[in-house]
Amino acid sequence: MSHLLRHPFGTHGKVHQITAQDAGWRHVGFSLYRLRAGETAAEATGGNEVILVIVEGRAAIRAAGRDWGVLGERMDLFARTPPHCLYVPNGQDWAAEATTDCVIAVCMAPGRGGHPARRIGPDGISLTQRGEGSNTRFINNIAMEAEDYCDSLLVTEVFTPAGNWSSYPSHRHDEDDFPRITYLEETYYHRINPADGWAVQRVYTDDLTLDETMAVRDGDVTLVPRGHHPCAAPHGFDLYYLNVMAGPRRAWRFIPATEVSHLM
Repeated sequence: MSHLLRHPFGTHGKVHQITAQDAGWRHVGFSLYRLRAGETAAEATGGNEVILVIVEGRAAIRAAGRDWGVLGERMDLFARTPPHCLYVPNGQDWAAEATTDCVIAVCMAPGRGGHPARRIGPDGISLTQRGEGSNTRFINNIAMEAEDYCDSLLVTEVFTPAGNWSSYPSHRHDEDDFPRITYLEETYYHRINPADGWAVQRVYTDDLTLDETMAVRDGDVTLVPRGHHPCAAPHGFDLYYLNVMAGPRRAWRFIPATEVSHLM
């Protein structure tokens, strides 16, 4: 199995835990909880800022010394409705109690204490189309560059209809040379509809010193340390992924692969 492909290590509770050290990079971390109603999860943020994304279901959240109430209303992920999220700065803690079965993603990157805890979405998050034809997909921007909520994190959801390409044309963001390109590490949390389906993600560099093609299944996480990283949803299987990016500069600038640059 590719070292860039991470299967969930359980079916409930914490099922993913990817630290920057574990991934072999410096910035991005990602965890995922699948909780049954009444179950709890809690963490200290330490040196990281965190965005909690309520992927599905509902949970009562306390964080940064405040009760945020019950967050979440999306019971069917593939309804494409905007998520409820919570930003928690570094040096704080958070706790969640599931009020229904729920999935909570924990998106992490180094924090500098520059932003207070705050709710993100569903207000202000609008599903937008990107691409056309078989390159069409739909985006819920949670905290991209235009949203000044974070010190480091860039987070977005992408829904790719069956038969379409996504993260395409192929592109890379693996050099720190702003404004031409920025260095951003990235994780993809994948979901498939129906859940017994699959999708494909490739991660490759121009010189092919990195060249991985992965069959991803529902609940998998893929790592993108460098290189181009397109995805494809086969006929009959819709693809969702939650992207987490971070690097030394909170800006998304990329360069297309030479073989597809004419498509940009």
